[in-house]
This record gives sequence, C-alpha cells and structure tokens, in this order.
Amino acid sequence: MADNATINTSISRRSFLGGAAGLTFAVAVGPGRGWLISAAEAKTAVHEIGAWVRIASDDSITIITPAAEMGQGSMTGVPIALAEELDADWSKVTLEMAPAEPEIYGYMNRGRKRMQIAGSRAVRSYFQPMRLAGAQARKVLVQAAAERWGVDVTTLTTEPSVVVDKVNGRRLSYGEIAGFAEVPAAMPAVTADELKKKSDFRLIGKPVDRHDIPEKVNGAAVFSIDVQLPGMVYASTVHAPVQLAEPEGWNDAEVRKLKGVVDIVKLERGVAVVADTFEHVLAARQALNVSWTRGAAAEGFDSERALSEDYAAIAERHEATATPVNVTGDVEAAFVNAARVYKANFRSDYGYHAQMEPLNGVARFNEAGDQVEVWEGTQAPGSSREKIAEALGLQTSQVIHHQCYMGGGFGRRTVTDYTIEAALIARSIKRPVKMIWTREEDLAYAMFRPQSYQCVEAALDEAGKISGWRHCVVGDGQNLLTAGIKLDEYYGIPNQLVELRGTSHGIRVKHWRAVAHPPNIFAIESFVDEMAAGENMDPLAFRRSRLAMTPRAQAVFDLVERMSDWGRTRPEGRALGLSVTERSGSVGAGVVEISVDRSRGKIRVHKAWVAVDGGIIVQPEMARRNIESGVVFGISSVLKERATVKEGTVMQSNFHDYQLLRMVETPEEIHVEFIDRDSAPTGLGEIANPFIGAAVANAFHALTGKRLYHMPFTPERVRQALEA
Repeated sequence: MADNATINTSISRRSFLGGAAGLTFAVAVGPGRGWLISAAEAKTAVHEIGAWVRIASDDSITIITPAAEMGQGSMTGVPIALAEELDADWSKVTLEMAPAEPEIYGYMNRGRKRMQIAGSRAVRSYFQPMRLAGAQARKVLVQAAAERWGVDVTTLTTEPSVVVDKVNGRRLSYGEIAGFAEVPAAMPAVTADELKKKSDFRLIGKPVDRHDIPEKVNGAAVFSIDVQLPGMVYASTVHAPVQLAEPEGWNDAEVRKLKGVVDIVKLERGVAVVADTFEHVLAARQALNVSWTRGAAAEGFDSERALSEDYAAIAERHEATATPVNVTGDVEAAFVNAARVYKANFRSDYGYHAQMEPLNGVARFNEAGDQVEVWEGTQAPGSSREKIAEALGLQTSQVIHHQCYMGGGFGRRTVTDYTIEAALIARSIKRPVKMIWTREEDLAYAMFRPQSYQCVEAALDEAGKISGWRHCVVGDGQNLLTAGIKLDEYYGIPNQLVELRGTSHGIRVKHWRAVAHPPNIFAIESFVDEMAAGENMDPLAFRRSRLAMTPRAQAVFDLVERMSDWGRTRPEGRALGLSVTERSGSVGAGVVEISVDRSRGKIRVHKAWVAVDGGIIVQPEMARRNIESGVVFGISSVLKERATVKEGTVMQSNFHDYQLLRMVETPEEIHVEFIDRDSAPTGLGEIANPFIGAAVANAFHALTGKRLYHMPFTPERVRQALEA
C-alpha cells in the first residue's frame, strides 16, 4: 500500500479554505457561536475551523462524521441526522472521519468537549447539533435558489438534494446551487422548532445502508493493523507477569542475534522487541527472558480468595470506610419498621474486553523528530492524541492522528497505551513502527471489568411493598463498580442507601460494555426475583405491585410480556426468566428462555426477547443489530467469561481458557422491539447485555428451584447450585 494511501486522512485546515468547486460549511467553537460559522468568520479564524459538510457541483455531498466506528454503526447513524435536515439524497453522500479535534468536532460532557465514543454517547450526543447544522446548510441553499430565481424564499421547498419552486415546479439540484452560491457572511439562525417533525423524516427511522459495511466486505476498510508505511518495522511488548512491575534486565545480547531483530527497547512497564517482520518479533519475544522489579501493588494478590473471603468481610464490617452513592429518605426507619426483611449476596468475576482485533498502533516521526503521525482505531481520538503528546513531551499540535476502523472496542479502546508504546519505540529507533500486542499479552496486561461483591437488603412494609433498600458494592474500581444501581430509573423505592466499599489490588481495570450495569443489575434483579418467590408471587406481578414501576419501565415490561407470551406454559425442560435493563438514558426489559443440561452443568439460552425505550430510533435496523449483539455479548459473559489472578498474575492466556460463546451456542431466536416515542434518542449500544445475568439466573430458578449467586454461571457452579 502506498505511503499516502494507507488511510483517508483528515481534512487539513489549509485545504479547507481553498476548497474545490462547491460549498463548504465550516464549524467552529467559542462563546456565542453556533454549530456552523460563516465564510467571513472562517477566513479570520483559520486556527479553529474545520469542514463539516461539503457540497460539490457534481451533486456529491461529503459529511464529516465525528463518531468512531467499531462495528456499532454510529459512523452512519450520526451523520444521518445532518443529512435529514439538509434534505440530502443519501445515495450521493459520502462520509469522512473527523480529525481528532474535540474543540471543533466534540460534544459537551462534564464541562469539556470530547470525542469519546463510549457509554452509548455517539447518536444521543450529536443528534441535535447535527440536525441544527443540516438545517442551517439547507437554509443557505434555499436562500441562494430564491435569489437566483428572484422569488420569495417561502415559495420554495426541498426534496432530496433538490430545491423546488412550489409555484411553477422549477428545480435546482444542490450541486447546481453549489456551482454559483457562496456561504453567506453570517449563517442563518435555526431554532429547534424549525426542525422537521418526526412524521416528516425521510432518513431518520427508515432503513439506510451502513456506510462501513461494503468496505468491510470487500476488504477496502482500513484498520490500523492494515496500515503499511515505507521502511516500517514491527514491534511487540512483553509486560511483567505481575501488572505494573518494571523491567530490570534481560538477555539482550542473545536476543539481538536472532534473525530479523532490529532493536530491543526498554519501556516503563515492559520490554519491546523490534524486528523486520512480525514473525521474527514473535520468535524474539519467545526467547526474551526479563527480570522484573518486586513490590508492585498486585504482587501476591489472589482474586478468588479476595472475592470469597476478603470482600465478604469488608461487606460485613459496618465500620469499613464507605462512599455513599445514593442516599434517599430514611433507610434505617424503613428497616426498623419492616414487616419482613430479605437479604442476599452476589459475586461477579473479572471480565476481559476480548475485542477481536488485537490491540495495535502505528507511529512515524518526521526527520526532525518534532512531529509524530499515528494510526490507530480508538474510541477517543481527541484524548488519545493528547495522551500521546503528553507521553512524548510534545504539544498536541505536534501529533498528527489518523483514525481507523476498530475491530471491537467495548471500552478498552478509550485508552491508548499500546499506541503510546508504538510512538516511544518509533522515536527510539527512528523508523516507522507497527506495534501489535499478542492476545496473550493483552490478557496478561488487560484492563478488566472489576470483580465485585454485592450485599443487598430490602425491607417490606405491612402491605408487602418494598419500603427500604440497602446495597453495598465491594471491590477495586471506584465508579466502575457502582454504575447501574439507578433504581429510580425503573422502580420507585422511597428509602435507599447505596454505597461503595473500595479496596485496592493494583490490577488494571477499565470500562467494559455497559460498565457495572451487568453485575449490578444481576444482583438487583435476581434479588427482586428471590423476593417474588418468597412472597409466592409471579415475578412480573411482584414488580408491578410491590415496586411502583416508573411509566417507562411499565411500558417496556408490558411490551416484553406480550412479546414473550409470558404467561404461556413452556415445553418440558424449558423456563423463562425476567429482568429490567437500563443504560445511557434507555430503559428496557428482557426475557430469556433456557434449558439446563444437569449432568454437564451447562445452561443454554434458546430465545431472548428485549423491549427497549430508546427515544427516537434513528436507524432501527442498526439499533436492532446492536441490541442483538449485546444479547450475545451478555450471554457469553454470563455463561463463560472469567478471568482470575493468582500471586498477582493473570491465569488465563488465550481463548482456550478465557472462553467465549461459540456460534453454535447462540440463541435460536432474538426478538427486539422498541417503544415508539417522539423524544431525543438515548443510548442503545449498552442496553442489552445488563439484563442477561439476572434473566438467566431467574429462569434457572424457575426451572430447578435453585439460585445462582456467582457470575459467570460456569458448569462447576451450576452443578454446585443443583446439588445444594
């Protein structure tokens, strides 16, 4: 692949103002500025402008998409909103990835502009700004046509990529208008009430082909692992068996003699082997013998012991330091006055991101050594660029960032440690470098979803309603442990105390698809089901009568009840389980149908039904597939995925012992339906997997009369539960 053909690079600010024949609409940030800016502003503020949409005289339209694409469809779902209000002919639209410029292409989050695509933020964060930008550009086109024809602008309307004179039927294509029009000195204002009504949408809510699929099918899609540069060499890092230990020494002379070895580079947390081919890198890695410092925080840590003994002790010690997460009402009074009290404990193991594309990045310095180019698939191009600059002691402007497709992310690719290593190595050896972590290295040096221990208590009043809720989460990971305990999103409980009891292990942890919602909702909804059984009530009836469902929760439970035909008797050996699910502003309910092979201790999920309230569903088919993927992802983590640590070392090394769900084990049927609501879209990428744990555990109880309290539900744990 040619040097300049590795990837479609970002639009440069220099080329923006030169432009080709046609209209280019700019975007800038700053006090009092709208989403789009005028040509006059662009000429006086080149340092902070970028293109957002370009309309060429050949009728082609290019929209810049700021949403990282890791298979979830947001690269298409985000610009659809702009195209809708622009009234663009989608068949004439092409997309380009935005530069890593959060101040231009970012959305506001926690007081600053970000481009991080995590937490199902892409569509919901960009939906309104993109619509406003499209409406502004459409106004410019209509005004230009009105001036050319000498008519009142109110007599004109638009069809896909065409301005139409309603009086006499005259038509001008957007390309024709781009040939003579100019972006005005001041962009027209657009208010929210000028945007299209839901009933007028042509693209939003309608089936549209995803932009990335053809490239991925025909092999043209560029992932960072595909990038080739002249003179490029390969590298891979060996990190310490005990996370965060540092290298002291290694058999340098011996490894340097191996075929193809170019260099060996010491990094803060590892040793990188550099060679002319990746095969030679692998051979050199195998021969490398590194001695490591002692005393890393994880040294001696045993995750199984901590989860079974230490965490339980912390949960039971009322004097243990706790951080309140949610305090509502008078919890103590609710328990003092309770007619009945229920209590249960739940455990969840470490979870690995298991993205299919190995973590990798490509880096190249210029001859002067004062500028670096990087190619990577990242969920957070803006912060990645900043972190790379910081690690190298450079200004952010000295880092040129090329965003690539990602072969899976699930939260892991919001951190750019592997690309930082590529850049450090490239600077050291003064050659372009492609860094690839092996699967074994990624698992050993993984950033896990934290393991957790949860103690849950509920107080029921004389009427049998849940009047008090106490919930503690024990583990290492701070906010990574407590997301998902948002009872007010779906159940009304007047008195609540949710607290975190943190402990530190030195194991790297990170956001994982839906963060802490899967283990936390597993605990909450399994516990609710246990109370329903204790009260001799149907699980759905118990939720309705004893928990005061919110209207949104009521709607999704009603829908999933119809979808799954909840009250129907199942075939022998099958049972249903139910759970709420919530994430990123969306609320859902899910049901699974399972069977159990008692001799082998294996649970099989045969069918799944998911009802979701996600506001306006911008792209229904993409959303459905995203939710289906979440169901499969959730089943995999609930039935199989488990990472353990002994003496500070991760025990699993690849997919033979960190097992994933196989295609033959996936459900025969997955049904997804959406509540029809005319409201802002909410996140859908992480709404499906949180409900799986509790739904499966609850179905297991319905089938066997036994409870599962430790996730994942491995065959050994299933057999133990059956024998209890």
